[in-house]
Amino acid sequence: MTLPATRRTVLLTSLTTTSAVALTAACGGSGNGDGGSSSGSTPGASPGTTDLAKTSEIPVGGGKIFKDQKVVVTQPAKGEFKAFSAVCTHQGCTVATVADGTIDCPCHKSMFSITDGAVKGGPAPRPLPAKEITVKGDTITLV
Repeated sequence: MTLPATRRTVLLTSLTTTSAVALTAACGGSGNGDGGSSSGSTPGASPGTTDLAKTSEIPVGGGKIFKDQKVVVTQPAKGEFKAFSAVCTHQGCTVATVADGTIDCPCHKSMFSITDGAVKGGPAPRPLPAKEITVKGDTITLV
């Protein structure tokens, strides 16, 4: 036996269908060339790369941590830029500061050289792995 549709059932079904259509349109990948990208690359960067910073944002003798990309970029000497994983080799914490020539992990006080990622102190068993970057003009790009 089928029950007749009530006004409430018709309205609820209509609202659910409309919401589903709106969500599909908003979240779906339409491929309409609107500049959105699922690769995580920055607009203007080559495919598979991410523009991280301007060279002026990285202090000489220091560095900057990019938590989303899990990378730290340093400038040990003027015009010389290096990049390393921001994940400590001791227990996987993300490094938190770059100061006095070292990249420092807050979890167990491991310290790494801004020049080559070598362990300078603490329990870390290995250096921070190098990451590939390019510097073109004043833009630092993670490859």
